[in-house]
Amino acid sequence: MSKADRPDHPGARERFNEEQATYAVRGAEQPDLEKGIAAIREVWKTLPIRPGVYRMQDARGDVLYVGKARALKNRVTNYTQVAKLPKRLQRMVAQTRSMTIVTTRTEAEALLLEAQLIKRFRPPYNVLLRDDKSFPFILLREDHAFPRVQKHRGARRIKGQYYGPFASAGSVTRTLNALQKLFLLRSCSDSFFENRARPCLLYQIKRCSAPCVGRISGADYDELVDDAKAFLAGKSTNVQARLSRLMAQAADKRDYELAAVYRDRLRALTYIQGSQTVHAEGLGDGDVFALACKAGTMSIQAFFIRGGQNWGHRAFFPAHTSDVPEAEVLSSFLVQFYEDMPPPRRILVDRELPDQEVLEEALSARAGRRVGIEVPKRGDRRKLLDQARRNAEEALERRLAETTTQGKILRELADTFELPDVPKRIEVYDNSHIMGTNATGAMIVAGPEGFRKNSYRKFNIKRAETQPGDDFAMMREVLERRFARLEKEDPDRQSGEWPDLLLIDGGKGQLSSVLEVMEDMGVHDVPVAGVAKGPDRNAGREIFHLPGGREITLPPNSALLFYLQRLRDEAHRFAIGTHRAKRAKSLTTSTLDEVPGIGPNRKRALLMHFGTARAVKGAALEDLERAPGISKAIARQLYDYFHPRG
Repeated sequence: MSKADRPDHPGARERFNEEQATYAVRGAEQPDLEKGIAAIREVWKTLPIRPGVYRMQDARGDVLYVGKARALKNRVTNYTQVAKLPKRLQRMVAQTRSMTIVTTRTEAEALLLEAQLIKRFRPPYNVLLRDDKSFPFILLREDHAFPRVQKHRGARRIKGQYYGPFASAGSVTRTLNALQKLFLLRSCSDSFFENRARPCLLYQIKRCSAPCVGRISGADYDELVDDAKAFLAGKSTNVQARLSRLMAQAADKRDYELAAVYRDRLRALTYIQGSQTVHAEGLGDGDVFALACKAGTMSIQAFFIRGGQNWGHRAFFPAHTSDVPEAEVLSSFLVQFYEDMPPPRRILVDRELPDQEVLEEALSARAGRRVGIEVPKRGDRRKLLDQARRNAEEALERRLAETTTQGKILRELADTFELPDVPKRIEVYDNSHIMGTNATGAMIVAGPEGFRKNSYRKFNIKRAETQPGDDFAMMREVLERRFARLEKEDPDRQSGEWPDLLLIDGGKGQLSSVLEVMEDMGVHDVPVAGVAKGPDRNAGREIFHLPGGREITLPPNSALLFYLQRLRDEAHRFAIGTHRAKRAKSLTTSTLDEVPGIGPNRKRALLMHFGTARAVKGAALEDLERAPGISKAIARQLYDYFHPRG
């Protein structure tokens, strides 16, 4: 080993003084280059020269980094040559105390496994796709004689055709609304469909063909479904020609009402075409990615093109990109992006990628067909890439401006509330209920980069001792559950999940209740503040309550006040949304759901016969026996359930 590669070389050793001091404060084992290199060398002795994935782990067993290699032995030996590593990886080596190795058959398999492990462990030294929220799709369900169209997120387990991804829920909603006008496909649930006696409002406003009550035949409905599939597959000109022909035929027969229906559908089609079509001739299905970098921050702009239609675009800001080449960041981003997303046939990028052939092989294996990665140099595809790059640069400028402003606000927040440092994680809590029913608690999280929606949490208030409508008891239950979990999962506070500030929607009473909970749980070092509306509940005259009875008011035009109002309003929005979802679910449930032996068919028969679940509950035994499909034994079981004998 040369002097420059030695761990005691001054240029390599002096970089760790600050990190060692930080670890000493936290009580964790200090980074040490000698120990790190020794741990890596111990594993290196047994490594094969074959593809695989390796995980670097610290003294606590937490994953620091996940990497893949064509030849594990050759790749891992690079980490022992410290002077040749960037500063970021030198810090990682100093923290490494063990490694986990998994061999694979091919480098493409290693690439896919690496993406899975990065998503699972979110290591601090890997480039991370910060926004891991699932993308919405349009689902055309095919598990019913009359297929329905709906918005879908998550795993694609339902039988049907999936179209997407769309960049946002708003773009899906707009497209679904236009599709309803254009193809008149049903969007209702199967249970709603089965129990209709007359058309619903969607039929009246010409957004459904009402197959539930036979207003359209099965064959005609199948034609609408085929038209919808053709349109979503990018064959809108065929649909347009067919609608034009049908409109002309209806007009020739002087059936002007039917001709007007076709005219309205043509208008809806023209609207969708005008809002979604982009200059992407010949691209078909493809995704477009361009990267911009400035001041150490990177932005990746994605365009989603399906059937020549623009289904939205989104900017991403990957984390942990310091000292990482731009092409490597984009390559790592793509692997993680397509971990849960079906890759299209063609992916356009604005630069050559390292291991591009391996990436194509891995994505092709995941998609079950050929996936190509291209770097267009000219023509319409190049113009599309240039457009994506301009969007990436503009998104990055906005991000940097917001970050600068956000940094100033957070520093002012730290000064105003006398925090030890600028908060990196702010948790805001709120409750929602109606007269104590369907009570829920909500937690939102914010930081220097804005709202962290993947960290939001909802709490169903379920303790028997929590009285309905008791806001103090509800907040106690929420915080006890939250901090009990934190103490169990991260007692050493190493994961960054512990808050630097708690904001409570409430005044002195709520704050006192929260402080009592924190005291009981032994949490003494998390700052807490209550946000109470001012006189007459006027926004802009909020009073901030701090421990010890201190109160703070801010000028009505204060940027910090606007920021704190946004935090409170976001918590309120999330809490109300959670409560409404729970209430809506409770409205669709029935007391009959809990009766043993009463399945969907018997439940439907009882409701059709008696009208309501309450009527079933109050029915006499003889009346239950006369209900269609209900035997005497089931009637007795049902009656005994609602009328238990003392």
